Amino acid sequence: MKYILQLFSILVVVLFVSSCSKDVEEYNKPAIYWYSKMIKSISESDLDKADSYYSSLQGEHIGSPLLPQATFIMALAHMYNEEYLLAEHYLDEYVRRFAANESDKEEAEFLKVKAKYLSLPNPRRDQALIDEAIAEAQAFKRKYPHSMHYYVVDTMLTRLLLSKAVLDEAIASLYKRIDKPKAARFYRDKIKEKWINWSKVERARTPWYREWFEGDGTGSWYAFLIPDTQSVVSRNSIQDDNDTTNNKQTLRGKR
Repeated sequence: MKYILQLFSILVVVLFVSSCSKDVEEYNKPAIYWYSKMIKSISESDLDKADSYYSSLQGEHIGSPLLPQATFIMALAHMYNEEYLLAEHYLDEYVRRFAANESDKEEAEFLKVKAKYLSLPNPRRDQALIDEAIAEAQAFKRKYPHSMHYYVVDTMLTRLLLSKAVLDEAIASLYKRIDKPKAARFYRDKIKEKWINWSKVERARTPWYREWFEGDGTGSWYAFLIPDTQSVVSRNSIQDDNDTTNNKQTLRGKR
């Protein structure tokens, strides 16, 4: 009985090791093999494996005619799964290496703009990303003025410009509430879209569970808890001349 248990244990270990290593030893396969494995992994929503199979296809068959299509499919798969940075990576690769004509390049550039736009569910949290998305949308409009996607990009650009203007206005309002008129004017001067009629702008609705901590962009319930002293940030920001004078007088009084 003792030998039977030992034999059974050894068999279980061998089966476990062999099942874990069966994918590790795969190499030197035809291009269609890696391509089909990649498509199967995408259909099973396993994009990590799909990325791995794509790498094998590219590494072993760099000149394969399946590679351009595989690159575009990987970009679409990552975009569908809201992995926009990876989608942009594959689209950049497609434009750089595989775009055969201007039409293919235009389609990939449009998807890049769309990926950047969709990656901004909370524009108040990333000013730099808004600026990048605006720049890419404007570049697309200049480069492809007759594109079938022109008006879609124009709509996205309008919404991005509104988001940026609303963000700058919210920052200006914050500085005004804490009695920093010079800093408030600085941010209001950044709003170049003078065509915006603020009385007709409907601000984005913040969910209650985020509004509790972030506010709605115009005020916060915890404002009374914020002291009137300067923080590290405000000491290095634009200050009013009156504030500077008051600070100097305070320092002289302490001496």
